[in-house]
Amino acid sequence: MLRTLGILIARHRFTSLLLWALTIAACVATALIGVTGENLFQRLSSAGPTVEGEASQAANLLQGTEGADTESLSLLIHDVDLSAPDLGLILTAATTDLLEVDGVTEVINPLAIPPLPDGSPNPAAMPLLVPDGTGLLLNAQMVAPDGDLSDDLLGEVEERLGVAADEVRQLEPDATVEVGGTPLLVESLVAVAEADLQKGELIALPIALLVMLVIFGGFLAAGIPLIGALASIAGALGALFGFSYLMEIDTTVLNVITVIGLGLSIDYGLLIVSRFREEFRALVERAGDSETRTERHELMLQAVGITADTAGRTVLYSGLTFAIATVGLLVFEPTIIRAIAIGAVSVVLIAILTALVLVPALLGYFGERLLKPGLLTRIPGLGPLLTRFGDVAPREGVFSRLTRRVQRAPVLVALGGIAVLLLLGSPALNINVSSGGADAIPKASTQYGFVTALNDHFPLATAPLVQLVSDTDEASAAALAEEVATLPNVTGTTPPALVNGHWVSRVDVDQNAGPAVVREIRDYRPDFDHWVGGMDAASVDYVDSLVAGAPWAALIIAGATFLLLFLMTGSVVIPLTALVISVISLGASVGILVWGFQEGNLAGLLDFDADTIAGVDPLVLTLVLTFGFGLAMDYEMFLLARIKEHYEAGEATRLAIETGLQSSGRIISSAALIIVIVFAGFATGNLLQMKQIGVALAVAVLLDATLVRTIVVPTVMTSLEKGLWWAPRWLHPIYARFGMRE
Repeated sequence: MLRTLGILIARHRFTSLLLWALTIAACVATALIGVTGENLFQRLSSAGPTVEGEASQAANLLQGTEGADTESLSLLIHDVDLSAPDLGLILTAATTDLLEVDGVTEVINPLAIPPLPDGSPNPAAMPLLVPDGTGLLLNAQMVAPDGDLSDDLLGEVEERLGVAADEVRQLEPDATVEVGGTPLLVESLVAVAEADLQKGELIALPIALLVMLVIFGGFLAAGIPLIGALASIAGALGALFGFSYLMEIDTTVLNVITVIGLGLSIDYGLLIVSRFREEFRALVERAGDSETRTERHELMLQAVGITADTAGRTVLYSGLTFAIATVGLLVFEPTIIRAIAIGAVSVVLIAILTALVLVPALLGYFGERLLKPGLLTRIPGLGPLLTRFGDVAPREGVFSRLTRRVQRAPVLVALGGIAVLLLLGSPALNINVSSGGADAIPKASTQYGFVTALNDHFPLATAPLVQLVSDTDEASAAALAEEVATLPNVTGTTPPALVNGHWVSRVDVDQNAGPAVVREIRDYRPDFDHWVGGMDAASVDYVDSLVAGAPWAALIIAGATFLLLFLMTGSVVIPLTALVISVISLGASVGILVWGFQEGNLAGLLDFDADTIAGVDPLVLTLVLTFGFGLAMDYEMFLLARIKEHYEAGEATRLAIETGLQSSGRIISSAALIIVIVFAGFATGNLLQMKQIGVALAVAVLLDATLVRTIVVPTVMTSLEKGLWWAPRWLHPIYARFGMRE
């Protein structure tokens, strides 16, 4: 089927490319321009992951009807004299103007709130005032029906607060004056994500092109995988735009899906083009120099068909393995993870289509020219180098020689390689999974100054990290708050306040200690109904939700991968060893993640504040394990396909391992180098989560393509060569009926 499809597409290349061009144009238009007045970036959110748990129950109890459909912006002023008459006039004028804006429901000026009869500050004003009396927040509430705030309303309120901010700066040049709020924060994070996306592509694509120029020796062959990658990105953006109407798409989803699509498309395109040149060259050499132009064209079509039936089959099952790994994410509760799973499956399917449909169509146009030496090979001194590192591997080379060396003592070398991986993974033993990093707001965000000043000077105006919510009398709630105040890492609690019929106390904790405090409070349950809420409590619920779903996800991923590898090899030994080695390799990448971010060793290189990192973000850990496993299986498929091909051609197991690695080693190494560059490019962005994902996946791929794929896998397979292809007798008919063969 794949052979017939490849020849058909190459023969009708004009129609195929025209359909692709129309599809890509439609995807780009819908994503960047939109069809309902909004483009993809305008439909992104940045609400963060949430799950149903005790923290969400506490939030729902405190959420009254008032404010449920409102958003707010604030004017933050610090280091000023609050008694200055001119300051009062500025705030009063701003309040009057804002109340005349259609859609503004309330403006809270703390200076206009009268004190209590005894002269003490009014509790209603305290969250909006700096405790030492040197700053305030002017808060404007706006109508947001169904959580959708009008852009015109937001812009008008922001503009008027900006005018007031300029007036305060003229009055007090040394004051800290910022305008901010959740709507502006979401806008800024989306803008940072978009900038990171562009920056990552600008870094990754030119370097990827340079690497492929070295591999292929010419712009034509190097450009075909890149065209497939760009088509894949366009398709991914179009798919995400469609999914944005079915679920909430976070900024992280966009970057993750784009980088995965870019990496996989280049990998698959590289494999297809390389195999095509190998097969076409072999057909031409067998035919000799006497073929006519028509005969040569037919040979080219046959080479496309053989490529689709060999490398194309490998791409198909590699992509399916990666897709199955991401389908395992659907068992998790958080919407953001499910959105990433659906987006990743979509982009993998698009990457498969570009490799099996778009690339053969391009080969139909340019395939006959790919055997000619590239322009770069004519440059003196450069030609021999490019020929040496070409995409078609010779029968004898560095990988075959390396394999023979390590096969002399396979058990010893395998144990040594595994020991290195375990050493690299040892920091993972001290992993602390936490989503409470305060550095989540990047410095590149226009709201960084506002958020920083708010956290530093207005503790009561920020969302509480830990909060006690009780359904009891005031005395019991006060007693609970006093008891919690004695716990380790708790710096204080506020007296209970009645909110929506429940007594609420704020719990102040040491930096990064909130999750531990939440668990300790929850271990003690008083006689009355009681909930622990706040951002750190929500983080605890989120982590617990992921832990609950992890066994099911692992079972789905491992079971499906085992089945696919069995259908490829007919062995149960090879899938088991592949799963074990992949787990050890992923442990090494997690160890680097802990060492670099939780322990702060990469803070200087990647420009983040290590003191604010409580641990490894659970979303990052989940995606690194899932996508890292999928990528490892990608290269496993690339290698096993060639080993099996040589084994079925009659070579002994040990020789098949050697020749299989020699045949695939260059492409695996080249593909891995490109994908490492892609991930490293996105790791230079500003979003902390993308830094962590980029670094961890770059390390995972680097280790897999070097130590694992060239040392550990060949030596383990050689050590098990006598039983490597074994399977129970009852599985033989299943493999004979459904097994995949090159």
